[in-house]
Amino acid sequence: MAYAAFMPTKLGLEGTHDLHRLRTTTSCMNLDNLSKDFVRGAKVDKLKVKGPLKMPTKVLHARSALSYVEEKTGFKDFLHIDDFDKGTILKILDRAKEVKALLKSGERTYLPFKGKTMAMIFAKPSMRTRVSFETGFFLLGGHAIYLGPKDIEMGKREETRDVARVLSRYNDIIMARLFAHQDLLDLANYASVPVINGLTDYNHPCQIMADALTMIEHIGQIEGTKVVYVGDGNNIVHSWLLLAAVIPFHFVCACPKGFEPDAKTVEKAQRAGVGKIEITHDPKEAVKGANVVYSDVWASMGQKEEAAHRRQVFQGFQVDEELMKIAGTQAYFMHCLPAERGVEVTNEVVEAPYSIVFPQAENRMHAQNAIMLHSLGL
Repeated sequence: MAYAAFMPTKLGLEGTHDLHRLRTTTSCMNLDNLSKDFVRGAKVDKLKVKGPLKMPTKVLHARSALSYVEEKTGFKDFLHIDDFDKGTILKILDRAKEVKALLKSGERTYLPFKGKTMAMIFAKPSMRTRVSFETGFFLLGGHAIYLGPKDIEMGKREETRDVARVLSRYNDIIMARLFAHQDLLDLANYASVPVINGLTDYNHPCQIMADALTMIEHIGQIEGTKVVYVGDGNNIVHSWLLLAAVIPFHFVCACPKGFEPDAKTVEKAQRAGVGKIEITHDPKEAVKGANVVYSDVWASMGQKEEAAHRRQVFQGFQVDEELMKIAGTQAYFMHCLPAERGVEVTNEVVEAPYSIVFPQAENRMHAQNAIMLHSLGL
């Protein structure tokens, strides 16, 4: 998260000091000693104070603000994959493999989340996101609290900044599955505990971390592979692009004209000069030599009124057995689910031996466990 977003007005301070100035000023003031000096009646700036006194209000405000910032900087939000370098992403994936193996072995004494609680904000409902986060957090000793679409109505019934600060005082971590990406950024800016991106209309980093884990298990690596996404240039595509900005692999998005991914995100991934990025309108040419052929629904949540129109526009972009044959025998099929069988993918492809959609779904839990461990510094 960009901590430059913490402006003094948000912290309750006057003036225009940036974060560095805030730290420098409060550090020079030595607030802890100053408070003790006031209480003990010691000399402060040659002033003898007798008896216990309250600290000046502005000192309390400064101390509170510094404590708030320092507390936040001890943790790590997980908002975008490219907020982290290659080494950190691979380290999280290695941790996911380790903790998955531990859970698969029946081990139940590893409880790093014991005594911790997680608030799960769902503006968008989801089976996989809720069950994978809640089960994973529980299996590692924690307790997760589900807050559905009508429980908070963040930004409508209560301001995001207030929700963030209240939940931070009850919980150790917050997961949010939202519509607007800005709501997630605001939540992270004001929360004093880690915030995990469970999905926004812009990106879905936890899903792509699960996908990467699945690729490592079945292919052996991510680097040097070719991933071809066939369908709408949506939030899944944005997260694949951001992963390709960190790890070198070939990513291709084959979509109808007018349904390309966000141009700035494509440019950002290309400018990083790490992975090879292609946007094309020819799925048959795109899938040749692919290690992974990836699909998603053509109309996401909030776009259902466009479903009929999209079915017409997306003709020729269905992943069927013929397309998988063009890809080659080395290709696996992946889908983030839920799938509309017979629409973006045929039933035969979902049920084929080369389909790894269900190991992929399971890995949501294991990847997210590792993400939360990293965010909490455990």
